[in-house]
Amino acid sequence: QVQLVESGGGLVQAGGSLRLSCGASGRTFRTAAVGWFRQAPGKEREFVAAISWSGSLTSYTDFVKGRFTISRDNAKNTAYLQMNSLKPEDTAVYYCALNGRYGSTRVSEYDYWGQGTQVTVSS
Repeated sequence: QVQLVESGGGLVQAGGSLRLSCGASGRTFRTAAVGWFRQAPGKEREFVAAISWSGSLTSYTDFVKGRFTISRDNAKNTAYLQMNSLKPEDTAVYYCALNGRYGSTRVSEYDYWGQGTQVTVSS
């Protein structure tokens, strides 16, 4: 059974930065793609970024391109989401998830999920 735990969320002013971490148990992490998603109050969960198992491929949704960077350290079973130039509209609960196949942006195609970490950006 895979368990994912997100951390690093918090309250930050607009223009600030945060780095989220996603720690995983088990060996599945090292062969799985990792996705970051977010969900704002009253809205559906949406794709933010993804990284392939090796880290060689990454993808981002348009509204975070140039501001967010996804990375991973398989030796530490951890993925990261570096978030710079944060905006109030980035406020949401951020989730990491695992997928056996890189490239999906759909919530339904991810197999394992963490509990989420709150990010609040004040104006």
